[in-house]
Amino acid sequence: MKADQIELRPVAEDDLAVIERLHFQPEAAGPFVWAGWNDPGGVRRRWSETGLLGEEQGDLMVVRGAEPLGYVSYRTVATGPRTSCWSIGVALLPEARGRGAGTRAQRLLVSYLFAHTQANRVQAETEVDNIAEQRALEKAGFTREGVMRGYGFRDGRFRDAVLYGIVRHDVLRDGPL
Repeated sequence: MKADQIELRPVAEDDLAVIERLHFQPEAAGPFVWAGWNDPGGVRRRWSETGLLGEEQGDLMVVRGAEPLGYVSYRTVATGPRTSCWSIGVALLPEARGRGAGTRAQRLLVSYLFAHTQANRVQAETEVDNIAEQRALEKAGFTREGVMRGYGFRDGRFRDAVLYGIVRHDVLRDGPL
């Protein structure tokens, strides 16, 4: 798989099975994404209402040609009384992991958000044990900013997370992602 062949696009109805697989099959989601069972109709309901695209959150498919590899997500996080940033995430099918697709998808999502919104910052959080995602974020141009103790709850206990961030100035200074 060539990472430069990776693209993002809106979620089509045929893609919902991929997203549902990553939501509802623990072995597909992997240890850092699986957070337990939730509303089995939620993804399709949100897609029928919004296409999974909105002002404050959204999902885009990660594809290579016509092949869906997973999806990226983004949501607003308040950073002050009148300001916010984007928090992003990625979920890839097991067969797409470890080949640069996550790095490329996150780069593309950052470029998209900076091109089409006024946010100055994009951030991502990942568990401290998720070394692969930490490497992907660093390769995508993010800066490791710190550890957030007891940040997320998964598999019966609270877990520390690493916060990564990138700001517009980083992209302008370093050139296109």
